[in-house]
Amino acid sequence: MPVARNDRDPERETRYRSALLTDLSRLIYLWESPQFQSEVLTRSGEPLDQSSHQLLRLLGFSGPLRPSQIAERLKTGASNVSKMLRRLEDNGWLQRTPDPADARASLVGLTPAGVEAAQHVFDLGDDMIAQVLTGWNARDLEQFTNLTRRFVDDAYVAAEVMRARGLTRTWTSDNSTS
Repeated sequence: MPVARNDRDPERETRYRSALLTDLSRLIYLWESPQFQSEVLTRSGEPLDQSSHQLLRLLGFSGPLRPSQIAERLKTGASNVSKMLRRLEDNGWLQRTPDPADARASLVGLTPAGVEAAQHVFDLGDDMIAQVLTGWNARDLEQFTNLTRRFVDDAYVAAEVMRARGLTRTWTSDNSTS
């Protein structure tokens, strides 16, 4: 079995005090890395490029969005989004409809064929997590899943509070998160 690469630098001057936040950040940086995603997709024989996967996944989660919202969520420019949309529209996976909130704007959503393509992307994600969790027993997997669901639910609730009020500085050395 390959040895996990540890990209932590113990000499680094800036780091999170929370080991949990450090590990979550490392995972997010790895899995959201376009280079990592492209390498995995290429080596898996996947015909779709990384940006198409991102867009299908976004629309699969969110439902129809304005192109400007897509650009914002994918952290890219409008011209790049236009190219991505054109490519997926050419495949018959996207459709534009008038935005009921503003007739001048359009919403981009998945066609039935686009839903199938998006489901394929989600299936690849399921394959990825299954490969990561190979060797975990059912009890550990259930416990991890339940704790992760609780963490994500709490994070969404806290995010709404943070949006409304900003951060509450509560860190002390006594409440470090391992």
